[in-house]
Amino acid sequence: MQTTTSKLTRKYQATIPEPVRKLLHLEAGDEVAFDVENDSVCLRKARPVDFAFAESIEGTLNEWMTEADEEAYRDL
Repeated sequence: MQTTTSKLTRKYQATIPEPVRKLLHLEAGDEVAFDVENDSVCLRKARPVDFAFAESIEGTLNEWMTEADEEAYRDL
């Protein structure tokens, strides 16, 4: 197993290291998906089904779209 690291910025952003980008065939502008299970996270290149799923639940997530919510969660 190969391990590679990346440092988080103040905005919780990280650069995907070159070996990972090559393995997943990632290019600038590609989207990634995070599969979370228990205390593990798997990073992969997003697939069309990921976008279809997100679109299908989008209308159900509007209850947290107030100015107060934006202010409370801005720094996450």
